[in-house]
Amino acid sequence: MRSVGVEEELLLVDERTGAPLAVSGAVLAAADRLAWRQPESGSGGGGEDHAFEKELQKEQLEFATKPVTEMGELQEEIIRIRGEAARHAATVGAAVAAIATSPLPVRPSLNVGRRYEWMGKQFGLTAQEQLTCGCHVHVSVASDEEGVAVLDRIRPWLAVLTAMSANSPFWQGEDSGYASYRSRVWNRWPSAGPVDVFGSADRYHEQVAAMIGTGVLRDEGMIYFDARLSATYPTVEVRVADVCLDASTPVLLAALIRGLVETAARAWQDGTPPARVGTSLLRLAAWRAGRSGLDGPLLDPRTMRETDAEHAVTALYQHVREALVDHGEDERVREGIARLHEQGNGARAQRRLLDSEGALAPVVTRCAEMTVRA
Repeated sequence: MRSVGVEEELLLVDERTGAPLAVSGAVLAAADRLAWRQPESGSGGGGEDHAFEKELQKEQLEFATKPVTEMGELQEEIIRIRGEAARHAATVGAAVAAIATSPLPVRPSLNVGRRYEWMGKQFGLTAQEQLTCGCHVHVSVASDEEGVAVLDRIRPWLAVLTAMSANSPFWQGEDSGYASYRSRVWNRWPSAGPVDVFGSADRYHEQVAAMIGTGVLRDEGMIYFDARLSATYPTVEVRVADVCLDASTPVLLAALIRGLVETAARAWQDGTPPARVGTSLLRLAAWRAGRSGLDGPLLDPRTMRETDAEHAVTALYQHVREALVDHGEDERVREGIARLHEQGNGARAQRRLLDSEGALAPVVTRCAEMTVRA
């Protein structure tokens, strides 16, 4: 069975006011100190690794789970690491919130380091304002050739994942009118968004090399395709989702994405060509998903015509159902989809909180509480 790993970016906020705090360095230092005090299994010394890394802005913290094959184990891992992040943040008066943009006004602070300094100079306000938190899902593949075959075949389905995960309705103190405004801000990067069918691993790598060769991008890490080959792991990395408020939602996404990867790999092995959906249509589907989330129309991935959100999600489920059954994940996914339709995604939860609380500050603090809820 293909292994799965999840990366999440969390917002660091004042535990009382909900205002974003530029304290990632202090939080990482707290994680380092604890890791050093905990000896590695079977050794007398300290220095055990932890899951956390810095990101572009000082107001965010990133973590990555270990690769697993069981979704129950993945959920336990996400809950555990979110809890650790909250404990480290508390040492400096901060909390972590799994929300994809800050509801409160903020002037983000670029992190230190040559790469981040280069990005600030190269991209100006695009880098300065890029305080967004995403969820990236890695699924193992046997080779680059299989990976690119997968990338070519999952293209039409990715916008539905954006809609399901949408968790960023507010921007700089205002309702953006979008369910996932993060997806719109993220697409300011020149390499972000959907891409054409590649056809082979050689063509994929040629395209990446040509893009870096322009000088616009610094390195392969700045290839921000909606889905790409990981430069670090033997995986396909799907990057379209907002970080999700409830810890069960990234697990649902991971199960569906593994299903997409397996379904696409089987189609490639059977000689079934990828759907030739134009990239311009995929951009419209991505915009529609960011605008609507689950509370408005989406584009049907099979026809690129407008349909209701429930129909689009059902189409995704049906597309990957055979793989889900083979993985023993069909019941989990059906229950997760039903719960998501009933309760809504993070965008709906945040707007409900604003209606009940009457202000954005308690929206953030309540979301921080929900982030670490088991």
